[in-house]
Amino acid sequence: MAKSKNMHIATKVIHVGGEPDKETGSIMPPIFQTSTYVQSSPGKHSGYEYTRSHNPTRTRLEDNLASLENAKHALVTASGLSMMTLIMHAFAKGTKILCGDDVYGGTYRLFTTVFKDFHEFKFIDTTDVKEVEKAVKEFKPKVIWLETPTNPMLKITDIFKVCQIAKKHKIQSFVDNTFMSPYFQRPLELGADVVVHSMTKYINGHSDVVGGCMMTNSKSFYNKIFTLQNSIGPQQSPFDSWLVLRGIKTLAIRMEAHQKNAMEIAKWLESHKMVESVIYPGLKSHPGHKIAKKQMLGFGGMITFFVKGGLKESKRFLEKVKLFALAESLGGVESLIEHPAIMTHASVPKNIREDLGIKDNLIRLSVGIENIHDLKEDLENAFNAIKKKK
Repeated sequence: MAKSKNMHIATKVIHVGGEPDKETGSIMPPIFQTSTYVQSSPGKHSGYEYTRSHNPTRTRLEDNLASLENAKHALVTASGLSMMTLIMHAFAKGTKILCGDDVYGGTYRLFTTVFKDFHEFKFIDTTDVKEVEKAVKEFKPKVIWLETPTNPMLKITDIFKVCQIAKKHKIQSFVDNTFMSPYFQRPLELGADVVVHSMTKYINGHSDVVGGCMMTNSKSFYNKIFTLQNSIGPQQSPFDSWLVLRGIKTLAIRMEAHQKNAMEIAKWLESHKMVESVIYPGLKSHPGHKIAKKQMLGFGGMITFFVKGGLKESKRFLEKVKLFALAESLGGVESLIEHPAIMTHASVPKNIREDLGIKDNLIRLSVGIENIHDLKEDLENAFNAIKKKK
């Protein structure tokens, strides 16, 4: 097989880590559903001794993930938040962490509850490079944590510029790349030190696995996280690793289909009489559109929009959709819809939510790969339900 770095990502997702089984020739790699491994002599083994530490199925997935982000190392865990937890444990107590103000609700909850007594956090608008520079000088962080596009406001941070600032001041930079997947954005190539993903979302893509991962070129940081993972134990199971390996094979075609549908729906919503405004990086009206075009290879499948009205109208709209499933999470082949203020970001205090723009008439779409006409008809029927109620 050709070296993976010379392959297009659409080829990597299928072949890296997906090589046929050497023993049987099976085109699909087997699941090594085992807890332990036989040793030929005490301490002498083939690289595997206990599945909490290593597992051949998990190794295949980690090899695949590293290749997608063009990283030297990858590590997977049982959830995105468990990976973030390991990373937080890797920092010395009292570490100052500069974080984007509009991050996933679970990330905000983890940082402000579990780790509030371990580290010091400052939340700012990282889309404003001058504000980042000011915070770096005044707050003096050791870590910068970015999420771009953000969840749920889809704000775009210039990864290259912020990472340049980080390198200048010897700050570690982390980017949550969940919304874009490695297919549309690769932060390590833009200067980030570490990339994290919730594999639950686009990487797996089928809403049947929960998982997390990180990719990095730093051997020392990888070793630190591996030691913590081995000691604390939030590893991903062999079966879930196999499921992600299966799901990731279609990442390239899924992301293209997600983007195609999302772009058409975003443009349609932007001209709809029942919509106040639409946020989608692919629209020229998005304030971060130029940066998105520069650092992303596509605009993804996530849309945020404001329906005309308030909580009453939003609830009625959400109760009337049929194809768009009212559920948390995102990135599956099926379309999902949710209300951030009540659902995914309920743990963020109301005053902070409102300052970020997460209002009661805000609705988030994870646009799936169904027929576009069926999706638009489903949304139109929900809009009509609001009209009739009025």
